[in-house]
Amino acid sequence: MFANNERKMNNSAIFQKIRYIGRLSVLLVALLLIGITSVTPPATAATIGKNSVLVSLVPPTNKPAILDPTFDRTKVNLGITPTGWSNSDDLTIDLDPPIPFQQILSEMALSGFEGTQNAPKFPKAIKDLKRELKLRNLRISEPWVGTEFTIGKAQETRDEFDKQVDFMKKMNGNTIVVAELGGAVHQKKCVDPLVNRPRFNDQQWSDLLTGLNELGAKANANGMQLVYHPHIGTGVENFEDIDRLMKGTDPDKVKLLLDTGHLYYAGVDPLAVTKKYANRIKHVHLKNIRQSVLDESIKTGRSFLDSIREGIFTVPGDAAGAVKFQPILQELAKANYQGWLMVEAEQDPNKAEPLTYALMARKYLQKQIGF
Repeated sequence: MFANNERKMNNSAIFQKIRYIGRLSVLLVALLLIGITSVTPPATAATIGKNSVLVSLVPPTNKPAILDPTFDRTKVNLGITPTGWSNSDDLTIDLDPPIPFQQILSEMALSGFEGTQNAPKFPKAIKDLKRELKLRNLRISEPWVGTEFTIGKAQETRDEFDKQVDFMKKMNGNTIVVAELGGAVHQKKCVDPLVNRPRFNDQQWSDLLTGLNELGAKANANGMQLVYHPHIGTGVENFEDIDRLMKGTDPDKVKLLLDTGHLYYAGVDPLAVTKKYANRIKHVHLKNIRQSVLDESIKTGRSFLDSIREGIFTVPGDAAGAVKFQPILQELAKANYQGWLMVEAEQDPNKAEPLTYALMARKYLQKQIGF
């Protein structure tokens, strides 16, 4: 009789272990399906939002901001672009096998960010994209439109712009990022982007400025804003180019995107641009530069994409970076900047672990701005 009872107890214990293992397996599978890369967040982790199943690895702070004044928390959003995980200009800058988009979005949420730029890896169907974003309490901050007014492709540009306006309507966003790509060399191999970038003649400038005013008016009519992105390897790259573009466009229709990394790369002081155009800056990419890599790229004529592979870009908060962000952020806060502050650092994930750098940037921003 005692033997029978013992066997029953053993069988019951075994059954309980099997049930426990089964439940644990279901939980692990569920976590993997949404792309969570860490199942042991710290006890102090804060929830991102009531609709999200993820938590932030950057808990709220009660410490005062370094900036004084700082930004209005209700009018500034913090985001990060996917380029630290996978590069949109060259999809081969990735892990092998490639990082799934679910992991990218989940790590953004884990890092405490609220939004992201749209990317080639993300779901194309709006309902699928919305579902994945809602699961992590994220939003789309912006799409990218490469205009081609300077090479006679005005209608193709209008058509693409209309697509992105429609996309942002569906995503409840209001910002369209544009850059003129006529003659651009930043995606070409073995081409020095600083030496070989296009230089527009007067007619090309006229076509570009007219086209941007047209698109800006269309954006405004749809409750949105057009922000122009000066970019390495393109015809609008340095301070002189920026001045000509700002002077030649309607300030109500064409705003400026401040990309600290591209400006520094081009030999432009991003703080000087911030001070001069603070009232027209309506979107910000916070991108850092590793000075030693930049110096070598300039010396050897290294291409833009090869420079990325070598680690030219990094995030705010990286001690290896050369860009001084505090005075730039202070100028923006003094100008009552409203909109997205987007961390961006095109990096090779084989050399720079994306989550590590996302957390680095988020913690830095929290110290600077207080949230």
